[in-house]
Amino acid sequence: MATESNMSNICNYSHDVTFFYRHVGKVIREKWTTRDYVIIGLGLTVCLIVVLANLMVMVAIFVNRRFHYPIYYLLGNMAAADLFAGLAYTNLMLNTGPWTRMLSKEQWYIRGALIDISLTASVANLLAVAVERHQTIITMQLHNNMTKKRVVLLIISIWVAGIIMGLVPSLFWNCECDLDDCSTVAPLYSRRFLIFWAVLNLLTFLIMLVMYARIFFYVKCQSRHTSSHTSEVRHQTFVNLMKTISMVLGAFVICWTPGLVTLLLDGLLGKDSNANRYEKYCLVIAECNSLVNPIIYSLRDAEMRRTFKWILCCLCRKGVCQQTDPLSTVIDSPVKEVFSEDNQN
Repeated sequence: MATESNMSNICNYSHDVTFFYRHVGKVIREKWTTRDYVIIGLGLTVCLIVVLANLMVMVAIFVNRRFHYPIYYLLGNMAAADLFAGLAYTNLMLNTGPWTRMLSKEQWYIRGALIDISLTASVANLLAVAVERHQTIITMQLHNNMTKKRVVLLIISIWVAGIIMGLVPSLFWNCECDLDDCSTVAPLYSRRFLIFWAVLNLLTFLIMLVMYARIFFYVKCQSRHTSSHTSEVRHQTFVNLMKTISMVLGAFVICWTPGLVTLLLDGLLGKDSNANRYEKYCLVIAECNSLVNPIIYSLRDAEMRRTFKWILCCLCRKGVCQQTDPLSTVIDSPVKEVFSEDNQN
């Protein structure tokens, strides 16, 4: 018994990726199929669209001075996280299927770390947005008075947290020294880490949902006391922004919850969870989330939509950018009146 226990605790640093896949019963195909080519082709196409769409959101927030407020900086950082996710999925597509057996353990850990970083950065960013919105409703302001320096430090903290969570499995929380703890979805990851990671993110989702429910309840109560036209415009603008952010949060929760639940079941039940059956479907749903946010911004925010059109005109017709300004395309915008009053105050 003692000998068997010692053998199970021997670290398997010398073994390659295929050893851990065989140990958990996860098959690495040796040949490509037509289905594989179709999936990778569609996946890379979606990744390209994700990168370009979120890059456009970031450029729109940069060039339009009406978006130079903490909440929009955070939404821009959310777009950066989605862009990073697009690059992470591209790397995954180029290192999956039969290519997996060619990966070193370091390359395999990097492949997983990129996905972990993008998710952690997105969750932390959404939590920061929730806190920022919660602070603004106390005084019913449209925008927080947080300085640009504090916003930059907050954004840096978000990415540092993402990088740390991405490095944790490769540095010390893996199953190389405990084969019985290996995940079936991610064969080198510790099942205990998957439980911790999934529970942490799901609890964060719950906290954000409770915060937004409280915000909407508070706004609904305050709306009964709005009297002047300016207050009504401010309130409506605030509500529209809140609806946009809530849709972003809702889409994120819907797209990522199936994957996190699958990881949680894998961590708790191991091979009995049959998580490998649903892994790829959950990954596709999660990938779609990075494409959803730019669509939400386009449908919900008229000024963002105008700025997108201005950027596309700049790309299509040289010289337009020098002759026009994104602000000049905004005519009779209700936000303009609110901003004017804010500047006077």
